[in-house]
Amino acid sequence: MTAQRIVVKIGSSSLTSDEGGLNRDKIRFVANELAALHASGMQVLLVTSGAIAAGFRRIGYRARPKLVHEKQAAAAVGQALLMEAYQEAFAAHGITVAQILLTRPDFGNRGRSQNARRTIEELLKQRVLPIFNENDSVAVDELKFSENDTLSALVANLVKAGGLYILTDMDGLYTADPRKAPDAVKIGRVDIISEELYRIASGAGSSVGTGGMRSKIEAARIAMQGGIPTFVGRASEPGDLLSAVQGEGKGTYFTSSLQSLSAKKHWIGFLAVPQGTIVVDAGAETALLRGGKSLLPAGIIRAEGDFHSGDVVEVAGPEGGILGRGVSQYDAWQITAVAGLGSEEAMRRVEVPRVEVIHRDEWVATPILKEAGSRE
Repeated sequence: MTAQRIVVKIGSSSLTSDEGGLNRDKIRFVANELAALHASGMQVLLVTSGAIAAGFRRIGYRARPKLVHEKQAAAAVGQALLMEAYQEAFAAHGITVAQILLTRPDFGNRGRSQNARRTIEELLKQRVLPIFNENDSVAVDELKFSENDTLSALVANLVKAGGLYILTDMDGLYTADPRKAPDAVKIGRVDIISEELYRIASGAGSSVGTGGMRSKIEAARIAMQGGIPTFVGRASEPGDLLSAVQGEGKGTYFTSSLQSLSAKKHWIGFLAVPQGTIVVDAGAETALLRGGKSLLPAGIIRAEGDFHSGDVVEVAGPEGGILGRGVSQYDAWQITAVAGLGSEEAMRRVEVPRVEVIHRDEWVATPILKEAGSRE
């Protein structure tokens, strides 16, 4: 069944020329594809790259800038050009568009993310097509999304979309880079995000973009954890995006059997910025990932970082792999004091409201599995 609310992500290479600058024909093509879905009654949200690529030529740079302040200047010019082009292209279909610029803290703060969601819901109610981009002109490295692929997954989770469609110049995920390995085999469906998939992912594919297949796999993982199926592939001919939404696209489908997370768990798992790490033993790892249990002091090896009760922290297994995130009920120093102790002894050592370090209702598992689950 076709999802009624979808998020579509477009990369720089799908909007600009190889040398930089906007390609109006490409933008009109994107608008035509999205307008067809919009006309069918679907709620369509667009996450776009392209501000820096659109602006660096206009500002006078000969090539895509590398210094932060140069990128931000190019983005400031390019974002206006990008939205002007989108407004013109969608106006031909009678569609009003809205610009929403976001940074990581807009998601990390629960109040700000809730405000953003209310704004988006009102725009969709009024049949406006929201267009998202990172606020490159003000974002600094430590507060940036790794790629707009990640932004698209976070937006999809924020609005509880029925599907995420990441469009690229490749027709899906392959067992190797098909541009270099003629025996590479296309993977049609992925059920589990694994370490193997990350290993075979290629790097950035164009001179004007920044994201490669690896970032798209990470975006798919975030979306899948929130119960959102994801498509990564190509839409280069009229009707390709509709085919992708109908399950017949030129790309790879990442499935999800998980139910959509609650707003709180979604924030914990993917939006909040972790303030530290709790390392647990093998028994606690099993209890968290398979037993549906809370994290108790007995299963903790150590705490890393200076965090406080109520902060979101990452939880790592004994081999260092990240198992998930949760809200710590202990300060870091309290965890150090009770690590490895039984519950009764732990409660005698420190003054905390309850024995659980992370309660299962405030825990979200986000492991990357070692074995692949995919179909060619």
